[in-house]
Amino acid sequence: MRVVIAEDSVLLRAGVERLLADEGIETVAAVGDGPGLLEAVDEHRPDLAIVDVRMPPTFRDEGLRAALEARQRFPETAVLVLSQYVEERYAVELIGSGASGVGYLLKERVADVADFVDAVQRVADGGTSIDPEVISQLLGRRRNPLDALTPRELEVLGLMAEGRSNAAIARGLVVSDGAVEKHIGNIFAKLGLEPTSDEHRRVRAVLTYLSHS
Repeated sequence: MRVVIAEDSVLLRAGVERLLADEGIETVAAVGDGPGLLEAVDEHRPDLAIVDVRMPPTFRDEGLRAALEARQRFPETAVLVLSQYVEERYAVELIGSGASGVGYLLKERVADVADFVDAVQRVADGGTSIDPEVISQLLGRRRNPLDALTPRELEVLGLMAEGRSNAAIARGLVVSDGAVEKHIGNIFAKLGLEPTSDEHRRVRAVLTYLSHS
């Protein structure tokens, strides 16, 4: 089996490559962004692309966009998406078409080497591998959208609902402005708020918080 890895974290990218090598699986290219993925798939025509959802420059959905484009250009290439947490919109877009050779796993599953390698093999062979947590959410078991948020993200959202600015939230939590921006980005993603203006999404996030808390 020949694999391309697209992951912006150098450490995780190297870890997955080493893990695959230990199982006799060749990594023909390891890249850190969407354009690199497309170039690598075009050049190497791998059996499988292992792709992170969020990659540079905006860390929103560049990886998934590139993966979907790669599938359109090279339908024979299987795609296994790795994500930090369940992002329902992306999962539905990837697996909702009924295409074969697709998978969606949380990154934490990589730690279970046997199961991860099994998923890699299954997807590369044209099957599917969907994380149980993804299935749970898609079936609607997680009724309250706020359940997807970490305690710190809930705290940030609560302060947003009080009308505080990012700078005020950072001061109150004694963290950097960048950390607050990252938490807010995660909140938008987990609540499934489409990329529009940040102010509009901020209002929608607060409304979600007020209606479910």
